[in-house]
Amino acid sequence: MDNFSFWSPTYFAFGKDSENRAGELAARFGGSRVLVHFGGSSARRSGLLDRVEKSLADAGIYYAELGGVQPNPRSGLVYEGIELCKSDNIDFILAVGGGSVIDSAKAIAAGALYDGDFWDFYDGKHVERALPVGTVLTIAAAGSEGSPDSVITKEEGMLKRGTGSDALRPKFSILDPALTQTLPPYQTAAGITDIMAHLYERYLTNTKDVEVTDRLIEALLLTMKHEGPRVIADPDNYEARANIMWAGMMAHNNSCGVGRSQDWSSHNIEHELSALYDCAHGAGLAVTMPAVFKYVMSHDVMRFAKVAVRVWGCQMDFDHPEVTALEGIEAFRSFLISLGMPKNFEELGAREEDIPKLVETLCRVNNSDGCVHGFTTLNEDDCTKIYQMMV
Repeated sequence: MDNFSFWSPTYFAFGKDSENRAGELAARFGGSRVLVHFGGSSARRSGLLDRVEKSLADAGIYYAELGGVQPNPRSGLVYEGIELCKSDNIDFILAVGGGSVIDSAKAIAAGALYDGDFWDFYDGKHVERALPVGTVLTIAAAGSEGSPDSVITKEEGMLKRGTGSDALRPKFSILDPALTQTLPPYQTAAGITDIMAHLYERYLTNTKDVEVTDRLIEALLLTMKHEGPRVIADPDNYEARANIMWAGMMAHNNSCGVGRSQDWSSHNIEHELSALYDCAHGAGLAVTMPAVFKYVMSHDVMRFAKVAVRVWGCQMDFDHPEVTALEGIEAFRSFLISLGMPKNFEELGAREEDIPKLVETLCRVNNSDGCVHGFTTLNEDDCTKIYQMMV
């Protein structure tokens, strides 16, 4: 196990009707002039936004609104939010929505206290300070409610990049599983896929003897394997929703990733798909991960064989562990398809003729050395072959 530092101070309010504590918690963590940041009309139509804003008003907190966050959140709205924060003396940002809203809120929080272009933080500059952020989560997926991470798409060039800093960890996150019961099955499945991707990206490590975090990851994967079909069959299953929501947070606050190298190749490769085609991130990962896993499997066959046995119930073939590893990858792929996720480029809405463009942006625009680094190093030829495997 590698040396590590881990700091995760987010306060979690979990359970039914916990969104009514938004005002109390915003005040506790220093909010007096709050920007309520959200996505589309569903937050208003469902009554959630009204409940949250009533809670703020009851706590004597001024609030302004900024809606319009899209999936794969855009830089344009971030710039608008930064200007609003500066002109209205905002001192706290409350994100009401899923990972896209929370990521956008984090970007605004960083930019509001910075004299330069917020995109500098998504181009390598470290975020030293930011306005405090709170969240009211409406979809279990990205894990941004407990993480230091944020991903934004720059509209000029459609570049999708991320940043990470403990300054961006939410001060509090409100998690009411009942808020996710109205999600369409496709969004629910995409969220489950994203959660499992966060676990696999940490499981694919070159660090030896990390049994504690291996077992934590395996336990969370088993939870998703159990709860995923239950919630697709019965969207109103509160307990399944609750387990998925907490697993989503645990998957990405890095408690499962400390002391070990991590991969993130699948995320980097997928980001080009969701940037170009504006597909759901989880759906893109469902197509990307099996291809990446098959391509890199020979780097450490036993790591793939181990998760195949421990999570997917495969029988270990000690003479041919690559057979077991492949069975596990296929079991994972079949599971995602069973939830309603796409299985190839066509179903995702991607085009084979765009592969050169995807590879160039991935390896040249977003990575100056022409490679994707993680579990193993992938050059342009490797990435081309991986995208071709998805067709």
